[in-house]
Amino acid sequence: MYTIIKKVLILIVTIILLLNTSDQIKDYSNETNNIGTIIIKKINLNRHFYPIDSEENTIDKNIMVLKESTMPDIDNSLLILAAHSGTGDIAFFEELDNLSINDEVIIIYQNKKYIYIVKDIWEEKKNGYINLNKEKKKQLILTTCSPNKDNTQLIINCILKES
Repeated sequence: MYTIIKKVLILIVTIILLLNTSDQIKDYSNETNNIGTIIIKKINLNRHFYPIDSEENTIDKNIMVLKESTMPDIDNSLLILAAHSGTGDIAFFEELDNLSINDEVIIIYQNKKYIYIVKDIWEEKKNGYINLNKEKKKQLILTTCSPNKDNTQLIINCILKES
């Protein structure tokens, strides 16, 4: 009897380890207080974000929605998301520099899927501002520290895909 229980426990642990090391993307949709999710399949990113006034809306914990943002359900919205790059548990944008023009970025907001297409990618000196031209379309800006240059930020400008 003891041998059977031991074998079952080993099997369960093995299955759990296999599931945790698979290519599956964690689903955060059941977590409370988040207002949306960003999905970038190319870099295996699937992460929630929080309301602007939430304690969880900080790059020290999550992907941060900048206060200048308007949500994608608003005409000509401008959603700006920032996160750490580099290494560690909170480096959610660590592979953002692997994106290319025409890649897809998906935002789930209020149970609606918004598909954005990468239009421009550039770097500029980090000074607390992002220089950009506001499009007359729904727009998504992703920003993080440049992986290659000190005191520089990487900026990715995305436009809502035409349906």
